[in-house]
Amino acid sequence: MRLELTGRHLRITPSLRRLVEEGLEKLDRLLHDSAVSMQVVLYQEKYRHRVEATLHARGEHFLHGTGSGRDWELALNQALGKINQQARKLKGKWTEGKRGRVPAKVAATATGPERIAGDGERAIESTVRIIRARRYNVKPMSIDEAAVVVGDTQNSFLVFRNADTHAVTVLFRRPDGNLGLIEPEA
Repeated sequence: MRLELTGRHLRITPSLRRLVEEGLEKLDRLLHDSAVSMQVVLYQEKYRHRVEATLHARGEHFLHGTGSGRDWELALNQALGKINQQARKLKGKWTEGKRGRVPAKVAATATGPERIAGDGERAIESTVRIIRARRYNVKPMSIDEAAVVVGDTQNSFLVFRNADTHAVTVLFRRPDGNLGLIEPEA
């Protein structure tokens, strides 16, 4: 994470820089590689120390916090505490968006819980899920051309538009090695 430290009407001492960097370590652990840069502006108004901090996180998220106090540590802790709260909320949104998704491989192999039927047989109770694998171009071709395409590829079926009848047709490889044809009724 890139740090931009600015002092208005004051000189940034090494101890002040170290104080800011220690506070940023907590944010860096929370956001990992998502934090892009941080701008911290320090200035003093009479006896009050003020800190304005802005964190740029991935996805064009800007977290902003201000703090003021009698010393630099108190003001910095206030500003970074506000940014820390915003960062936790943002990270929660990122992880919550991923929580509801199930990978296609896991969903395809998942079966429901087993239960024992009334006469002692085991029945498998499962929920039916439709998982979109990919889209196919429905090209016009003859049945013979489709048979050549199914024979060459590892796909076990082909969806095409029959050139003679202009109907969507499915040609598939049967378990016995032959080809099966599904045509809609007219």
